[in-house]
Amino acid sequence: MTYTDIITKLSGIVWGPYLIVLLIGTGVLFTIRTGFIQFTKFGLVARMTIKNFTKKQDGKGEGEISSIQALFTALASTVGIGSIAGVATAIAIGGPGAMLWMWISALVGMATKFSEITLAMNHREKDEAGIVRGGAMYIWKNALKKPFIGAFFAAGIVFVAYVNCNMVQVNTAAQALQEYGVPTIVTGVILAAITALVVFGGIKRLGKVSEVLVLVTKGLYILCALAILIVNIPEIPAALALIVKSAFGGQQAVGGFAGASVAAAVRYGVARGVFSNEAGCGTAPIAHAAAKVKHPVEQGLYGIMEVFLTTFVVGTCTALAIVITGAWQSGKDGAVLTATAFGHVFGPIGNIIVTLSVVLFAYATLLGWSWYGETAASYLFGKKVIIPYRILWVAFVIVGAISSLKALWLTADFGLGLIVLANVVALLLMNGEVARLTNEFFSGNLVGIPQTKGKEVKFQEH
Repeated sequence: MTYTDIITKLSGIVWGPYLIVLLIGTGVLFTIRTGFIQFTKFGLVARMTIKNFTKKQDGKGEGEISSIQALFTALASTVGIGSIAGVATAIAIGGPGAMLWMWISALVGMATKFSEITLAMNHREKDEAGIVRGGAMYIWKNALKKPFIGAFFAAGIVFVAYVNCNMVQVNTAAQALQEYGVPTIVTGVILAAITALVVFGGIKRLGKVSEVLVLVTKGLYILCALAILIVNIPEIPAALALIVKSAFGGQQAVGGFAGASVAAAVRYGVARGVFSNEAGCGTAPIAHAAAKVKHPVEQGLYGIMEVFLTTFVVGTCTALAIVITGAWQSGKDGAVLTATAFGHVFGPIGNIIVTLSVVLFAYATLLGWSWYGETAASYLFGKKVIIPYRILWVAFVIVGAISSLKALWLTADFGLGLIVLANVVALLLMNGEVARLTNEFFSGNLVGIPQTKGKEVKFQEH
């Protein structure tokens, strides 16, 4: 049995049905503990996001970047290639019904993301260099008094960052551009150069670049996907009906599609939903922990918007484009399936649009995860590791572009599954604190007092 065979089995075990059930169950628990916050406070979240984005407020309280910049840094990491290839794979294997289960997982995932960010904010700390950092490792260290588990989580983050979110992302982008005659080494060198310009500027530069990068790359992709939906408006009701029907009744083989059971729709819809929005993975809180806010819940609320934008906007645009155009029946998978859907409206240009999106989404993920890995490395080794980490990060961009990474990708998936377990256990142990902080914030006892409906949200001083 080869290493690839072994790691494939181990990854399948870690990401088996029980972990999916655990993630969904955690989302349901926090939905209840927070008073269904993703539904009752979504209007507030939307107003906060629009207000702070349009006014470019820098934020109050300790931190490194504004709340909006933290949100966009997390989005840069989350809305990656998975939004193009991951959603397509879920539909290719689980049928159109997988999308409904992806939506369901995202609904409860909003509460999970809110909770993990809130906890990360409440237990963040300044490192030796005076930089504010946070994440599940600091929850294990400062709240649960188990720093060795925090070290395990941090080591997993560093590994996944270098392999899955650096080398694999770059390799995917390089392979996509190679189809147009661009040598992989050229892609690697160019991406390494523009990555160095950002990561050596620290979280402040990363936050500013992420804000622009997310708006431009994701905005253009969404506009193109919306164009497909507009051209096919008459087909939308039938597509939605097919999604619901397939979610509960399975999907028979048709065209190049091999057919899918309800179990397959649930498994791949939920799993790809988790991969898409990262709710429960413990990664996005590392970016949010750098935000300047006065109360943990204030930043936690942006986690709800993060899941909404990732799954309900970008993921849904991809899914509907694939279902409405009938591309899901082609027998294709991943980014090729998404390109097929775009080709129905844009012709040969559709493939170019998807290729450019893959490259830009990969670059955004590369930047966002550089901070995740750096924070984890700093937790393990202190400030002395920051510069060597950044140098190695840039070097791995070139290595990733010219490597064959199938075995490493599977290994990274296995590692990610282990850190998800460590994060979810911490969340479950701390669920009482999430409920207390949420009640405290909205009762007005300390900081946050939402004003009368329709008015701006203001926050009082401590």
